[in-house]
Amino acid sequence: MCTVTFIPTNQGCIITSNRDEKISREKAISPQEYEIDGKKITFPKDPKAGGTWIAHTNNKIVVLLNGAKEKHLVKPFYRKSRGLIVLEIACENDSLECWKNIDLTEIEPFTMVLFENNKLFQLQWNEIEKSLEELSSTEHHIWSSSTLYSREIRTERAIWFADFSLKNENPSANEILNFHQFTKSENKEFGLQINRNNKLKTISITQCIVINSKIEMVYLDLYN
Repeated sequence: MCTVTFIPTNQGCIITSNRDEKISREKAISPQEYEIDGKKITFPKDPKAGGTWIAHTNNKIVVLLNGAKEKHLVKPFYRKSRGLIVLEIACENDSLECWKNIDLTEIEPFTMVLFENNKLFQLQWNEIEKSLEELSSTEHHIWSSSTLYSREIRTERAIWFADFSLKNENPSANEILNFHQFTKSENKEFGLQINRNNKLKTISITQCIVINSKIEMVYLDLYN
């Protein structure tokens, strides 16, 4: 939920998400298929709130990052986990209509990457207003969470990604996974896989591979 990349391929696209989390948080449940409101959804589950940071149905992928454009002040209480908002969006037949109408009052700021019916969108909530932007699904994109990475560091990470994309015009899923796991591995604060004083770590990498409109989820548990 803290670093996400989107890379188009000849047969679809690959979306990859690094989850950076406090190691004191209860370990997530590995991805499974669940039925929610009559819809089959695959996702790794956060046992604390029951939500997730990445989910897919048969035609949709929803990915969460903490924070909107800039870092916010965290409040002591929020009405609902952002991970449950992911599932709400994933369950709806019309995601954009759902986004238009959903009540996000007292929800912590977030960025959501939505890939649906071969279209790519960025959805953001900053505690005041919602925004929606359609992005090119034929270009490479990277997001880094504003809560963990300053604007300068986000820019630097985008440069690393641009260099990777330049050298790997059509990278395989494994090459992208390696980028997410090993880029700037000596930089434990801001590399793609972080370890901040053994308290905050990249604890998993989840990848959704779209091939001819079919979606496969791959989950790398860095705890084990």
